[in-house]
Amino acid sequence: MLTKAPRGTKDITPKDSYKWNYVENKFKEVCSLFGYEEIRTPIFEHTELFQRGVGETTDVVQKEMYTFEDKGNRSMTLKPEGTAGVVRAFIENKMYADTQPTKLYYQTPCFRYERPQAGRQRQFHQFGIETLGSDKPSIDAEVIALAVQFFNELGLKNLETCINSVGCPTCRAEYNKKLKEYLDAKSDVLCETCNERKEKNPMRVIDCKNPVCKENLSDIPYMIDHLCDDCKDHFEKVKVYLDEMDINYKVDKTIVRGLDYYKKTAFEIISNDIGAQSTVCGGGRYDGLVEQLGGPKGVSGIGFALGVERLLLTLESNNIEIPNTKSTDIFIATIGENAKTKSFKILKDLRENHISADGDHLDRSMKAQFKYSDKINAKYTIVIGDDELANDTVTLKDMSKSEQTTIKLSEIVKELKTRL
Repeated sequence: MLTKAPRGTKDITPKDSYKWNYVENKFKEVCSLFGYEEIRTPIFEHTELFQRGVGETTDVVQKEMYTFEDKGNRSMTLKPEGTAGVVRAFIENKMYADTQPTKLYYQTPCFRYERPQAGRQRQFHQFGIETLGSDKPSIDAEVIALAVQFFNELGLKNLETCINSVGCPTCRAEYNKKLKEYLDAKSDVLCETCNERKEKNPMRVIDCKNPVCKENLSDIPYMIDHLCDDCKDHFEKVKVYLDEMDINYKVDKTIVRGLDYYKKTAFEIISNDIGAQSTVCGGGRYDGLVEQLGGPKGVSGIGFALGVERLLLTLESNNIEIPNTKSTDIFIATIGENAKTKSFKILKDLRENHISADGDHLDRSMKAQFKYSDKINAKYTIVIGDDELANDTVTLKDMSKSEQTTIKLSEIVKELKTRL
């Protein structure tokens, strides 16, 4: 056990970490193009935040949270998702007092106790954005556009963008009555979870993955067909803005999203490349969440989150290779103890001039040193021995072209600066 990572967790070693760095930097880059700034929130929060913010009827809160009691007898939970913590930080730091909207992005580990499978771990990582302070449909369209551009820039151009409206408290109350009547008449053919959900949050029944339920609910009424005029108008405007940006989408009435805080626009971006877990990004509007968590009234929000593990799997299944750009500018091979000692000053000068440099620390043979130089993808290699030190000359080998040039050892920094 001591030498094995806990079930549902994975080490990200250097052979993969360059891929993570690539997608992290790409996400930051796209977010900044849209005016988003980074926020970092604690890895654990008071349990009540997720009970109130995510919803007590959700699978996340009921079955999947890592909850513990700290030494002060307070109930704490490792964050299972990113939004609730960001909204809490928005309230606590009075960001609502600044000019609105507030545009935030995050990259964070999250924790859910569920069965590990492809693209889904118990510790997983999320990229997400949250925009707070605007209830306009234009910001909904912008949030979707940001997600689409991010995937496009990674080379994922064949994903499907699906949108829906899950209504507002006004029209949802009326709809829930109709839905509850419909579900009550079907209670004998629903699974135990659906029968529980229909009492607390009937719309969640639409999200059931049980094939028997799906078959028996083929004529279930959908929220989008029962929207109030305000929600209908909001959704139509979102579509107009998406059309203006030439973003392809389809309206999917079954999208309800798994968390309780969604209102009006909900959306998913779908890939059919990684089996059953095909949603690579999901999000929507959560008007009312700020107030629900103790913030001021009338502050709207919208955002999305995507799983990084699942994103990397999707890139792989689409045969999109992330280039490993890691290389070392120069490797210094040495002959003898005197040369090895003197190489430390040269290495220091190179590194202080932001030229990446490495040397031998295992007293390898010359052949083995050149082999190591290849392994670390060194662009140049020099060999230093007593003669080179005495004459202040060294042979600079360009490893990609197999070309050699004689240069002054004392001018190596200057020489490399002109070449790199």
